[in-house]
Amino acid sequence: MNRFFLILGVIVLTFSQCKMKKGTSNLTSLSQYKADDLGLTFKNGIPVIKLYSPTAVDVKLNLYDNSETTPTLRAIEVKKDNYGIWTAQLLPSDIEKYYTWQIKTEEAWLAETVDPYTKLVSVNGKRGYIEDVTAIKPAGWENESYIETSPNDAVIYELHVRDFSISQNSGLQHKGKFLAFTETGSTNEQGDKTGLDYIKGLGVTHIHLLPFFDYASIDEAGDLNTQYNWGYDPQNYNVPEGSYATDIRKPETRVFELKQAIQAIHKQGIGVVMDVVYNHTSSKNDSPFDLTYPGGYYRKDKTGNFTDASGCGNETASETAHFRKFMIESLKYWAQEYKIDGFRFDLMGIHDIEIMNQIAIELRNINPNVLLYGEGWTAAQSPLPDSLRALKKNTYKLLDVAAFSDDFRDGIKGSVFDEEAPGFANGGEGFEENVKFGIIGNIAHPQVDMKKVHYSQKPWANEPFQSINYVSCHDNLTLFDKLYATNIEASEKEVLQMQKLALGLVLTSQGIPFLHAGSEFGRSKGGVENSYKSPDNINQINWELITKNKALVEDVKALIKIRKEYGVFNYGEAGKVQKGIRFLNTPQPNVIACELDGTLVDGKSEKVLVIANGGTETVLFPVDYGNLKPIYGNPKITPDGARIPAKTMVIFAK
Repeated sequence: MNRFFLILGVIVLTFSQCKMKKGTSNLTSLSQYKADDLGLTFKNGIPVIKLYSPTAVDVKLNLYDNSETTPTLRAIEVKKDNYGIWTAQLLPSDIEKYYTWQIKTEEAWLAETVDPYTKLVSVNGKRGYIEDVTAIKPAGWENESYIETSPNDAVIYELHVRDFSISQNSGLQHKGKFLAFTETGSTNEQGDKTGLDYIKGLGVTHIHLLPFFDYASIDEAGDLNTQYNWGYDPQNYNVPEGSYATDIRKPETRVFELKQAIQAIHKQGIGVVMDVVYNHTSSKNDSPFDLTYPGGYYRKDKTGNFTDASGCGNETASETAHFRKFMIESLKYWAQEYKIDGFRFDLMGIHDIEIMNQIAIELRNINPNVLLYGEGWTAAQSPLPDSLRALKKNTYKLLDVAAFSDDFRDGIKGSVFDEEAPGFANGGEGFEENVKFGIIGNIAHPQVDMKKVHYSQKPWANEPFQSINYVSCHDNLTLFDKLYATNIEASEKEVLQMQKLALGLVLTSQGIPFLHAGSEFGRSKGGVENSYKSPDNINQINWELITKNKALVEDVKALIKIRKEYGVFNYGEAGKVQKGIRFLNTPQPNVIACELDGTLVDGKSEKVLVIANGGTETVLFPVDYGNLKPIYGNPKITPDGARIPAKTMVIFAK
């Protein structure tokens, strides 16, 4: 880890907290309120509900017997303290009732809303539910813990909950549900493993699940067979998505079954990464945030209009004390209550650097191995200055939080914004420096000419593990579809060969490799570029492809195994990468060769040579390393060297 920045961050955070204590007692901010008891808590079995609403002139808590249409059971008036917090004291008989908040501004009473801090909700998340969420747990949950894999050793597999099991050929019974992850022994019709058994066999360390908090785009009371969404439209941040539960009507079910799924994944030694979307909400003026503190949680321009760096109509203001408190407490809740092993931050570039560093400190106090990474960009302009935001170019200012490397991604396969634009692996020219920059984990290296890197002008990572190396994800075309779009005359076999090369580059580079589910067996979405609400027949995992393209699957397994066995593919420290990797002269363009020094790993004389030929012709490369033999790839060895076929990678080692 970057110890200097970690220590500095602790000092800055401690200083800022000490400074806050000198403020006045009459606050409209949560900067001095240290308790984490907003929302529903229990004191000696009695429910207490607190709401932060500093500008409200009056507040009511409405109780209901059920989740939908019954009249208000009673309205409870509440009082505000000096912090802008309104407290409602309830009765033991109010447990298992539903509730909403309603605030009065200077002008009028606003619409009822669910509690922003709620952890249990009704169907479609419109009302909170009064029950102790910590008591909802499967057998053995008290002993549940995090996986012990360090972020430096992670291999990430990105997956959507519904995509995982919904296909008829998945062999899984709980289609589209959390419980599909608890099933073992599943196979496709050809008898090949599917489900969690298959993922375990790949050798990945973490499953990254697309958003599984409660999101707005699915009508949980409607026909779930005809609805689909990725889930990047947050509604209730601290509640699991109801459509992934087997019983939508019982608020406890989604909690219980998500914990069962996490428990089953952990049992296989695999961590769970939660994709979180704190940068915007699914709506603005009628969101729980805006109906309890109008305008308080969002950035606005000088004329009072919502700004929109998310491209979704609004952006949250992470620089405010109250939203910082919400983000930190929400993340800590997921980490502690659900034993989440890591978090991926959607459009992380909208958040400010300080909040990301506070998050890193807080979560590592809970789990030293927590994996933190995000998108170091925005969808549009933000009023917060670039220098203050967690953009990719500012990754070096973050406390071991990683960012996705679009330099590497587009260097390998070509721009995601131009379907027909190729990269190193699929017919492009002039991408060698982009790929080399990715190979070293986007740190500084004397042999990488930054003037020839297409996006970044200078290194942006302090350490290689601050780089998430990937060539595809849920966004844009799948890798197969992109490679085909750039080579429409190519055969399927030729496209899969390019895919093999692209994945090989990702899995043999420094930093953290990230695989889009199905990229290892040629997953296609039929050329759909943005499938966020496309039907299942576009998004579902086609488990038959693991049989059809078994050679590619086995290839990826082999690469992951090699990565784990040979420490040179994961030096872990910038200094070792700079000393240990030496790029060699190549006989022609579109060929990259690097020598990796194993003495920096274990003191032995291990040498590894990696040659990637992105060109269209076989190349002759002189290999004279004594006992070095090919451990991956099929070069033709001749007295004058090794012949490396087009679109292939070869690894030589002892």
